[in-house]
This record gives sequence, C-alpha cells and structure tokens, in this order.
Amino acid sequence: MDVVEAADWTNPAELKKTLGNASFVEGKTVFNIGGNKYRLISPINYELETVLVSHVLTHKEYDKGKWK
Repeated sequence: MDVVEAADWTNPAELKKTLGNASFVEGKTVFNIGGNKYRLISPINYELETVLVSHVLTHKEYDKGKWK
C-alpha cells in the first residue's frame, strides 16, 4: 500500500518500472501477491491517480478467467 500511495505513475510503463511483476490484461492491472499464490486485479486511472481493487483471487481462480 505504501508503494502505491507514494507512486506518481502516469502510465503502465511507469508502474512496471516500480512493480515489475505487474501484468496488464484487458484494461486491468494484475499484481502477483502472497508469494505468487494470489492475484490482485485492479483497474487503474492514471489521470485521477486511483487504484481500485476489483478482485483478489487464488492463482487457480484467476486461471479460470471469470474475473474478466
């Protein structure tokens, strides 16, 4: 959380420099968390500087793709 609050990202490339494990899928950002056991899915509005959490899933749940 501190990393996100301190960030000043204006685009996905800048986010990727800070959080290299982030992926970008269908307009959302996917973070690997909990030792790569979980996926946190977030739509990010760079203009408004908001990061919303839409899903927190296990790797298995994420792979099913129902969050898309």
